[in-house]
Amino acid sequence: MQENLIKIEGFEISKNNKSNRIIDLYLKDEFIEKLIFPFKRFDITALEYKPFTRFTLAKNLDDLTQNKLSKLINSILKDRTTGCFILKSNNQNKKIDDKFLVKLSTAITHLIGIPNHDSMTGKYYARFFVKHEDNSDSYLRKAYINMDLHTDGTYVNEITDWILMTKIEEKNVKGGETALLHLDDLENLKELSEDPIGRQNFIWGSPKSKNVDYKVEHPVFVKDKNGNINISYIDQFPEPQNIDQGIFLQRLSDALEESDNKIIIELPTGSSVVANNHFWLHGRKPFKVNENLSRELLRIRGFFFKQSWLKNRLIVIFLYN
Repeated sequence: MQENLIKIEGFEISKNNKSNRIIDLYLKDEFIEKLIFPFKRFDITALEYKPFTRFTLAKNLDDLTQNKLSKLINSILKDRTTGCFILKSNNQNKKIDDKFLVKLSTAITHLIGIPNHDSMTGKYYARFFVKHEDNSDSYLRKAYINMDLHTDGTYVNEITDWILMTKIEEKNVKGGETALLHLDDLENLKELSEDPIGRQNFIWGSPKSKNVDYKVEHPVFVKDKNGNINISYIDQFPEPQNIDQGIFLQRLSDALEESDNKIIIELPTGSSVVANNHFWLHGRKPFKVNENLSRELLRIRGFFFKQSWLKNRLIVIFLYN
């Protein structure tokens, strides 16, 4: 993949220093300057209420790269050897504020596919804080507990091909590093993925804060059309129905958290991680205790364009035949 990386004016593109599987895309200040005018065209309310404005924003971004950016990020995400990129910029640039980051994240994701409706916030994206005190019902906002490696979308009936996570702002933070693991680098993958229990349907639910009033069933491991193993797993939401399922999930959890191939990255404010949700797992290390701790995050997750187009095409065929 690395040999085929294209050059884009205004970007520095390189391998991440922690993993050759991750591609770093650094936006130079001069490119940020070019985004200011098209980004000012729409405020956040317009993006939330008028879905087509999100695509206009994405097209504006891609046009500035002669349509090279959309090709690059889609090729990275769909390449099994990579599947992840980190978008970075100069976080000292005063023109990069929270609104700019929402718009940039929106533009990037709408070059990849269609975001899922985020039931937690009722929007196409979610913004939330991690702080010292928390009374929520999931690990998401619990600062001092390790957030184990997982994929997103395990408890919804929507396809979740990819996920974007943007660090909008943080104050008084130590720790809380991002943890990542490519599924093919899991030492016990063959043993776990070939276990018949891992291919059984598990029941997956969610706490009240997720605002999802149904449960879904699916296996932990499935094969894609090329025979590669994909995973859909999170430690908090499965509902094992017997000892065998419970023990299997324990083995999987232990294997993931004890993996020597886990990547720990300290992401600067303003950066975004975008990953293929079928074979990249993500998590977070605990923060150091601080009563004034605050980190704001943005999340967008969804499915690739091709599947959306195919789904709509099949609906049309069904209706007209």
